[in-house]
Amino acid sequence: MLAFLKERFDHRLGLIALGLVVTGIISVYSAVYDAKASDIFHKQLLWVSAGTVVVLFLWAMPFRFMQFISFPAYFASLAMLLAVLLLGRTVSGSTSWFNLGAFRLQPSEFAKVTTTLALAQYLARSDVSLQKFGHLAAAAGIVAAPMLLIMMQPDLGTAVIFIGMLFPVLYWGGASRFTLLSIVAPMVAAVAALFGVTPFLIAVIALGALLFITRDHNIVAAVVFSTTVLVGISVQFIYDGLKPYQQKRIATFLDPNADPLGAGYNILQSKVAIGSGGLFGKGYLHGTQTQLSFIPEQWTDFIFCVPGEEFGFLGAATVLALSLGLLTRGVTIASLVRSRHSSYVAIGISGIFATHMFINIGMALGLMPVIGVPLPFLSYGGSSLLASMSMVGVLMNLYAHRKEY
Repeated sequence: MLAFLKERFDHRLGLIALGLVVTGIISVYSAVYDAKASDIFHKQLLWVSAGTVVVLFLWAMPFRFMQFISFPAYFASLAMLLAVLLLGRTVSGSTSWFNLGAFRLQPSEFAKVTTTLALAQYLARSDVSLQKFGHLAAAAGIVAAPMLLIMMQPDLGTAVIFIGMLFPVLYWGGASRFTLLSIVAPMVAAVAALFGVTPFLIAVIALGALLFITRDHNIVAAVVFSTTVLVGISVQFIYDGLKPYQQKRIATFLDPNADPLGAGYNILQSKVAIGSGGLFGKGYLHGTQTQLSFIPEQWTDFIFCVPGEEFGFLGAATVLALSLGLLTRGVTIASLVRSRHSSYVAIGISGIFATHMFINIGMALGLMPVIGVPLPFLSYGGSSLLASMSMVGVLMNLYAHRKEY
């Protein structure tokens, strides 16, 4: 039995995931301790229990069966995303949830997993090459379909995660530098345009030079560059069409002090909480920002403040170390497995985790706009936690069958 577990069970990944889950339980308990929201902690414990069952189930699942269900699961998730638009519950302006009694289910969280499986299944085909435009477009279409449905909810934060998954998978699959740059260039131009004309012009010049250097074809490079410029110019028109709360989030990202008691309040209080933790923190359940509820519903998007304030730099560094360990393990598994499908899945999951962590921790530090992205394993939320533990279960399965093609 011990020999079987040593060969089939990835104890490193298991310990890292356990460390993040325990940190999440401790943090959620502290966040709700004086907030009269103890039911939230109890629900989180139930989700952790359910997630543990999911991890074990996926670990034990036959390897070929996981490949077989990739596309059926993907199309089922698209159907769920359509259904939630028609029948879902609207919270904070976003129709993203199904009501299940005392619990809520968010289909978009699970769509990230199924989309990764479907994309990997497509790219693993022997007749597919990312050097061909048609195949590249098909791969992008697999990701774009759920993205568009999620943006219709609207939920920009979750939609962004799909881009964070697609880019590393394409890189891992051998897409050219020009192809990758063509995907990134319009996004960089759009972000630069938010900061003003000068940053936009600098970005356009730099991107134009890079596109010229890496170009495969002059006409294609010219089209990509023109598209990049047009996207940057259209940012102001798109901004004007956003909902007021979305405009506030972007404005707050650019200058949190512009509205310190309104849209910028959470970011400023988050920075105060993390900064006041010092080296060793204020002690568990003794964080003033946390226990006095300066940050509303801190157990969700701003959960990183809890270990940052109560355990200081060491607590925040521990969360970062565990997160980095999870990403490193995902990439390691992608390198160990012999199956192309498994390799793509592992990289896609690593990309999802990396994007979540980068955006969420960046939000807490005031380095990223507040777009409602949870911190995997730490933030309260059943759908998010189940999806994260599902991805760990999938990685466990890939490791267990790493010698299979």
